[in-house]
Amino acid sequence: MTKSLFSILTVLVFSMHSYSADKPNIVYILADDLGYGELGCYGQEKIETPNIDALAAGGLRFTQHYSGSPVCAPSRCMLLTGKHPGHAYIRGNDEWKERGDTWNFAAAVDDPNLEGQRPLPQGTTTIGSVLQSVGYKTALVGKWGLGAPLTDSIPTKKGFDFFYGYNCQRQAHTLFPKHLWRNEEKHWLDNELVVPGTKIPEGADPNDPASYAKFELSEFAPELMLNEALEFVRSNKNEPFFLYFASPLSHVPLQAPKKWVEHYQEKFGPEEPYLGDKGYFPHRTPRAAYAAMVSYLDEQVGDIVKELKVLGLYDNTLIMFSSDNGPTYNGGSDSAYFASAEPFKSEYGWAKGFSTEGGIRVPMIASWKGKIEKGRTTQHVSAFWDVLPTLCSVSGAKTPRNIDGLSFLPTLLGKEQKPHGFLYWEFPSYEGQQAVRMGDWKALRKKIFKGNMTLELYNLKTDPREQNDVAKQYPEVVATIETIMKREHEPAVLERFKMKELGD
Repeated sequence: MTKSLFSILTVLVFSMHSYSADKPNIVYILADDLGYGELGCYGQEKIETPNIDALAAGGLRFTQHYSGSPVCAPSRCMLLTGKHPGHAYIRGNDEWKERGDTWNFAAAVDDPNLEGQRPLPQGTTTIGSVLQSVGYKTALVGKWGLGAPLTDSIPTKKGFDFFYGYNCQRQAHTLFPKHLWRNEEKHWLDNELVVPGTKIPEGADPNDPASYAKFELSEFAPELMLNEALEFVRSNKNEPFFLYFASPLSHVPLQAPKKWVEHYQEKFGPEEPYLGDKGYFPHRTPRAAYAAMVSYLDEQVGDIVKELKVLGLYDNTLIMFSSDNGPTYNGGSDSAYFASAEPFKSEYGWAKGFSTEGGIRVPMIASWKGKIEKGRTTQHVSAFWDVLPTLCSVSGAKTPRNIDGLSFLPTLLGKEQKPHGFLYWEFPSYEGQQAVRMGDWKALRKKIFKGNMTLELYNLKTDPREQNDVAKQYPEVVATIETIMKREHEPAVLERFKMKELGD
């Protein structure tokens, strides 16, 4: 080998090594419907989450982090695109019903034309595409919900090299589905078709475990997803990667591994069975099942961290954990029992589906050995649309223009952080809502579709449960927030999300 060729090869090898070392791996774990108060490190006393608690103890816990929306699809849109609800394309759940009977679960299993949600437009920039542009291998494992299988808006066409999981959030209404998707191909599973809403057999004993046999099948989607996520990490250990692990847990239905259900059955004792009157599937011990789902998600977080350590990748990996919105109120869940949104209210009207603190303030943990100081807590006010610019800062990617997010990398590193002047939400469902967080102030406009345009105003420092409306005492604050709401609302492109009361 000539000296010059040896020198070139040496430079190439060194460059490849430096490239990998300079760009940390990124793992973003998103829970589904997990409340602010459902983790031990956020005050949960009934459900055990030692692995997530350890992640917080080894890193940074955010106490004022917000989801993009109080429900699933729009929240994920805002996470991936860096835009707040007044500018985002997807602003609510939209099952794209003009295609046909999209809520016919069995029909959608066989017909991909009925599966999936309203697609993102062509050319949409996502976290995945931004990280691809600087050399990351990217994967989405879990739930998508932002475009149907036969459209341009599927993960592999929106910035992800690999996808495994649910394309459609309706199909995620069972954790033992007939199929998942691997990239652009259906992966058929060894499960019988049991349509959500199915009850125990007529005349069956609700206290007999055998009455619920049809709801526990062969292949459990969360387990399959974890296996695919771990394999992606192993396959890309020699180059920078981004894993977006969008778990369907702890969204109902109440289905969880037997070992965890039995653990909580012993811990909680006898329960009143849930017979399916609030949707999804029945369960003999609903509280034990729900706790089991959260603890199984926690176990999976531990498995991911363990694999990173085994592969020698942990020290160069930023791990983030959050939830897409607050806790739910249906399917046999019992948010009041678990105080799922504590210190905020957990009941219907205050959690999922609503822009109150219980609906949009979510847990957020970041861990990065050697970069993030252990055991810290931050009160920096942040939201889902901040994640994209933050990961641009972390990876060296160019931050896209026309986004609403603000990088919180300085907060991660313990440095001085520029704060948001405000955070803005709108939600064209549940009677129409707007909200603004400005300093300690939180303003809400509810029941817009009923003609209400009056603002409620709360001081979250003294009234975190939003019980004492002080709008009349602070007219100047109300006027400022009304100006923000008017300015930040851009008319929706899609008819489904237009709010005529706001001028659309």
